[in-house]
Amino acid sequence: MVQDESTRVRLGWPDTGAAELEEVREVLESGMLTMGPKVEEFEAGLARACEVEHALAVSSGTAALHLAVLAFGLEPGDEVLVPAYTFPATANVVALAGLRPVLVDVDPETMNIDPAKIEVGPRTKALLAVHLFGRPLRLHELPDVPLLEDAAGALGARYRGRACGSLGVAGCLSFHPRKIVTTGEGGAVTTNDAAFADQVRLLRNHGWRSLAPADMPVPGLNYRLSDILCAVGIPQLAHLDELLETRTQIAAGYSERLAHLPVLLPRADDGDVHGWQAYVIQVDDRDRVLTELRAQGIEAQIGTYSLPLLAAYRDQGEFPGARRVFERALALPFHTRLTEPELDRVAEALDKLVSRH
Repeated sequence: MVQDESTRVRLGWPDTGAAELEEVREVLESGMLTMGPKVEEFEAGLARACEVEHALAVSSGTAALHLAVLAFGLEPGDEVLVPAYTFPATANVVALAGLRPVLVDVDPETMNIDPAKIEVGPRTKALLAVHLFGRPLRLHELPDVPLLEDAAGALGARYRGRACGSLGVAGCLSFHPRKIVTTGEGGAVTTNDAAFADQVRLLRNHGWRSLAPADMPVPGLNYRLSDILCAVGIPQLAHLDELLETRTQIAAGYSERLAHLPVLLPRADDGDVHGWQAYVIQVDDRDRVLTELRAQGIEAQIGTYSLPLLAAYRDQGEFPGARRVFERALALPFHTRLTEPELDRVAEALDKLVSRH
């Protein structure tokens, strides 16, 4: 029986409140709704969090990926390696830049790109790899190819002591409401390369270097992020460590409750710090489990997508790792407002659904 709204266990819930309202009030009272000081303040906080010299706020995580790919300055037809299991934006931006996304299968356990499956060809110019759901990829196993990090869900994650978003030529963040820090919609490009940062800065604002005198060295796009939205993100970013600690505790609560079940639980490699954008398990007969959880008022979702199962990328062949993960990955309710009784409820529901089959 479907539960009423008051008993629904939410999939996600942004960690926003009075501090965000006050920041937005300041912006509205200032009359500077975009291209103002809150953008620079937010960017400075992001640069500190990712331990880089430059952070450029943009209108979405997809915009961040698009601008970063464009800033590489590759030639039409050049190839960029992309994991076969990811949100489609990771590959779409490559195709829309006139480049060829070459899919690489993923490790069925980590759900990240499988280094053993990477083949570098004569036109391979970059690797666009994802820290999926906040789990850092195994950087030490990757080939010597320029790395662009899709760190959309990895703000706060660390690989062997280093911040995700600082590991390659550039990193790309998302501030969608299911991320650890949200601006509603938004993203950012992080980098230590001043020339790369300058290119992204131009491309996000129509290509303008200045308006007086008019100087537009390249054609660009309008991918700016407004001060209002940056204001929403600033208080959360100031408490990033606390948010990550809370999410880590919730993840541990799930792992303790589900350890006895025949499911694969998420974790980071030893020495790494998981970003905990989501808590995604792998379970047999996922679609049945998903349907029954929802019928009980427990919001759950698939993990993400196997790109070769989508028409746009079906011509690249079969990728068994991506197919297996797509068929088994299940995102459970995960946010800082989850209560212990709600964790119990989700675990008890899974116990009945998984143990009886």
